[in-house]
Order: sequence, then structure tokens, then C-alpha cells
Amino acid sequence: MRFPDFLLFPFALLYGGITAFRNHLFDAGIKRSQQFEVPTIVAGNLAVGGTGKTPFIEFLIKHLSPKVNLAVLSRGYGRKTRGFILADDTVGPSEIGDEPFQIFSKFKDHVRVAVGEERILAIPMILAVEDGVQGILLDDAYQHRYLKADLYVLLTTYEQPFYEDFLLPMGRLREGRKNANRADAVVVTKCPDILSPEEKIKMTAKIKAYTREEVPVYFAGLRYGKPYPIEAGEKSLHKNLVLLTGIVDYRPLLNELNKNHRVLEVISFPDHHRYSESDMLKIRNVCDKYRESRPAIVTTEKDAVKLRDKKLLKILPHLPIFALPVEVDMEKNDEQDLLRRVHEVIKSKNSVVEN
Repeated sequence: MRFPDFLLFPFALLYGGITAFRNHLFDAGIKRSQQFEVPTIVAGNLAVGGTGKTPFIEFLIKHLSPKVNLAVLSRGYGRKTRGFILADDTVGPSEIGDEPFQIFSKFKDHVRVAVGEERILAIPMILAVEDGVQGILLDDAYQHRYLKADLYVLLTTYEQPFYEDFLLPMGRLREGRKNANRADAVVVTKCPDILSPEEKIKMTAKIKAYTREEVPVYFAGLRYGKPYPIEAGEKSLHKNLVLLTGIVDYRPLLNELNKNHRVLEVISFPDHHRYSESDMLKIRNVCDKYRESRPAIVTTEKDAVKLRDKKLLKILPHLPIFALPVEVDMEKNDEQDLLRRVHEVIKSKNSVVEN
């Protein structure tokens, strides 16, 4: 423990007491959780951000939507609006949030996307406007105890698993480690390409010290796709790059890009950063330093949806900007077993859904 952590310990203790008392009220039935007839599947975490929830939700959409009529519900963190909004072509990131807009942009022909702080109010609204919904995927609702979901998938990163983390503000946990016992499955995300069976066994044992014995533990890495231009014109990625991100941890992207390119500099903003004209000037100045190297800008898909604003792009004339897609990469056995469990939950409430 670092010396400054001693100063934060009383605040973490107080925070832990508050969250523990709140969870006790739900566990004891003093505060009530509501369950719905439509199957609900939660992808969440104990820590604040950075565990790969959006790629995991997209993974479920990709594999489930051909057979299941899905809707996706998110709080819409960072949006400028409030209340329930069903995404359509008139909304942008500021209305529904970065990740919901990214999901809507990529999968609007396959799923309905909605946002709403009060999930137990938003779910009936989705069902009222969309007939035949057979499953609702909830992004980041692990702590939303007013909802009793049918399946809780807890995500934790390989680099900072929850069992090595601490409560806010000492660490990044939003609630104590023991609350992993609500999970029906655990996915260790952002794993390296090579992970030995011995290390998997060790991590699984440490995770199962906090979960129910029957809860499966899966391991997932990240697979990056081919970068694509956010505007028409550019077709291939340059050798020299400037990496631009507004996410919790840009290191996996940096490592991926350095395999085949030369990253001259990283411009990093806080998670969910809303880009301004002054930010664009900063980015332009950085690129101007490397003018002779003719760098392209590479960013995440989450950031790309915000950078498409014409007011911002006009400040970066002639600077090619590419988005780097990323998706969950699981071993076949883990992938099949996890999807089988999800399908079983959905089928149990929807007899028309086939395996």
C-alpha cells in the first residue's frame, strides 16, 4: 500500500459501509428488486469503467441477434439529456451517450437501442414501442439493484482483476469484492494473446474465492479489425500515426498499433471526453510537429462518433482520421459455453426461441 493510500483509507471505509448497507437493504428485501417477463441480461463490473463492456455487448449482439429479437438498454453516461430516449437517426452522442450511439450506429438494423437512468421504468417503455422483444441487454447495470436480472455477467480485466483492487477512492471498485457473488458468470477481459492454462487456473481460483462455486469463469482477449476512415477519401493507413483516445486505458491500442506502425505520440483525454474546438487545435498542433512524417490520426470507435462533427473536422483539414474497431476474442469452447448459457436464459422465458 502506498503512503497516500493511508490518507484515503477512511474515505474508502466510509464508502464501503454505505454501499454495503445499501446492498443489505436489497438482500434483506427491505428495498425491492423488480423482475420482468422479458429476459434481461446484465453486463457490468465492480470497477469504474475500462473493463470492455461495450465490446462485450457488441459480442452478444453479433451472436444473438440472428436468432433473438434484442433490445439494448443503457444509462447513457455522459449525455446532455435525461429520461428515456429510444435511439433513431435524429439523435447523436450528446443525446444518448457515446457507447449507446456507437452501438446504434453499428447495429441499428439488428437491435433497438434505448437509454434511461431508471431501468425499471425504461424496460416497459421499450416493450410498449417494440413488439416481440425476446431479450434485453443491459450495459453497466450490475449496481442497479432495483432491477433483478435473469443473468449477470461480471467483467474484470486481466491487468487489474477485482480481487486485487480496492474501494473508491483508494482503488477503482464501486462496491466490495464480495459482491461478485451476484454474478452468474465472470469474464476476464483484455487478456494477452498467450495465457497459460496454469495462469487461468490461478486466476479462476482467486475469482471463485468471491463467487458462488458453480459460477463459470471465462477468458477473453481483444481482436482488432482493419482501421477505417471516418470520412470518405482516405483508403489506407499511413505508416506514422498519432493515437487519439478518450478512454480509461489506451495501452492495448498502443500495443496493437505498434505492431505494424510507428506511433509518434499519444494524445489522451479522460474517459467520455467531449471534444471541443480547443481540443482540435491541440491535436492539430501535435500533428504539425510531425508534418514531415505525414501522420494519420487513429482513434477508437467511441471517440470517432464524436469527431465526425463537421465543426470539429474543419479545424483538422487534410488530416486523415481512422477509427480502429475492436471486438471480443474468446476461445471457441469458452465462447460456445457462454452463449449456450445466455440462450438457455432467454429460452426459459421465450419458448419460441430456438437453440
